[in-house]
Amino acid sequence: MKSRRIIAALLLLFAAAAAIIAAATAGRVEAADSVAAARAELPVLVIDAGHGGLDGGASSADGMTENEVNLAIALRLEALASLCGAETVMTRTALDLNYPDESASIAEKKVWDQNYRLLLINSIKNAVLISIHQNAYPDPRPSGTLVLYGAAEGSSGFGEALHSQLVESFNPENRRVAAPAPDSVYLMRSVTCPAVLAECGFLSNPQEAEKLADNGYRLKLAMAMASVFLRYWSAA
Repeated sequence: MKSRRIIAALLLLFAAAAAIIAAATAGRVEAADSVAAARAELPVLVIDAGHGGLDGGASSADGMTENEVNLAIALRLEALASLCGAETVMTRTALDLNYPDESASIAEKKVWDQNYRLLLINSIKNAVLISIHQNAYPDPRPSGTLVLYGAAEGSSGFGEALHSQLVESFNPENRRVAAPAPDSVYLMRSVTCPAVLAECGFLSNPQEAEKLADNGYRLKLAMAMASVFLRYWSAA
């Protein structure tokens, strides 16, 4: 089943790439119109690589930070979604953040960053947010994906679809279900667009941390997210 999902996602990407190549050769006007039409039907995909800058998030036993893993997956998701014709916006594109001079303490910098992301997301018309995170727990045994969804209308259905795909593709033994994000998750509580938060795995689990360090695994996670976004919102 996992192989079929990956193959289907690859075929989707190859089809999009073929359309782009065709647009550069004979008949490129028709192909470009086709890509533009598909783009117009989709909402804007806002990709939030959680944490960043002075906020490294969780970390693995060998020091790999959530900041790094989130960004690596987010950049791959942005590339895949753009290739397939979706308009994308990233809340950050680097490990470091450009904090304003007036933010003196670490706490002030974190508040500024969260408010900056919120203002950016809420300024985009017809947006859908995917916020990428990693989990951690004192006990190294827990593993697996989990999707939390925001308070805005349209979040729960998308969150359930994304959670089902991630579980089916990466850990079918996982018995967790998609759930509303707690009020403590600022962006999920405050954004006005459909929003989901994808916990891709546990950095505290050595076996899962090893997978999350692998660029091929990161690409597969991004492919799963891109395929669900394209399928779910094209049908909406």
